[in-house]
Amino acid sequence: MQGKKDYQEKLFAHFQLSDRVPQHNFYRRLKEVLDLDFLYPLTKGHYGDSGQKSIDPVVFFKLCLVGYLENIISDRKLIDHCSMRLDILYFIGYDIDEPLPWHSTISRTRQLFPESIFEKVFTKVLKLCIEKGMVGGHTQAIDSAPVKANASMDTLELKVPEEDLDEHLRKVRALSAMDKEGPHRRSKNDKSDKGQRSVTASEKELDAIKGRNKKWAKDQDQRPGAGNKGSKYTSNKTHYSPTDPDARISV
Repeated sequence: MQGKKDYQEKLFAHFQLSDRVPQHNFYRRLKEVLDLDFLYPLTKGHYGDSGQKSIDPVVFFKLCLVGYLENIISDRKLIDHCSMRLDILYFIGYDIDEPLPWHSTISRTRQLFPESIFEKVFTKVLKLCIEKGMVGGHTQAIDSAPVKANASMDTLELKVPEEDLDEHLRKVRALSAMDKEGPHRRSKNDKSDKGQRSVTASEKELDAIKGRNKKWAKDQDQRPGAGNKGSKYTSNKTHYSPTDPDARISV
């Protein structure tokens, strides 16, 4: 027989968050291993001795952590999101009928603490994660963003083996007596050092580059920049920029 669910909101209900959040839930497990009581003495000097009580610093930093974990950058959206998640409410220590802090309170509290406080909290939390086996240290992830370099692809120079570097530099010197000490290149100033001008790639890496060059010599439409007649295959293993040594070739 077909069932039909009728809903009528109860005036009173017996409800416990701890019974509703599964044992394997991420925030429940995080709550069990993450002890942030060190925040009370750490932040005490930034509060007065009188007036209305502020948001609990442990709650504040837990909310900040939730924002990072959930990829939420708006304090208003963060509070809305937390109010609808039973596991997050359990993590920050709020019951379902307990109002969360105002989003403006989160913003003001973030401005209250100096940068040094956030650095100390990060270091302490990272230490706790290492002690609990949550961080192994085998992998590093570095975030980056491409920034336009003060260099041109036309000024790229070919790297040479270190043992042949001096001979290579002598060959590229200008022939005129006035310019013997300066490199004969398209770039006016060579800001690179000896390490950047010499090949540091392994034989295996160089063989791979050589193989790609052979492949793209046959299949011209497969090489990078195939639509540009003047394009050529370059690599950070074989080329460097004399005008901006910190720049790297990006595809």
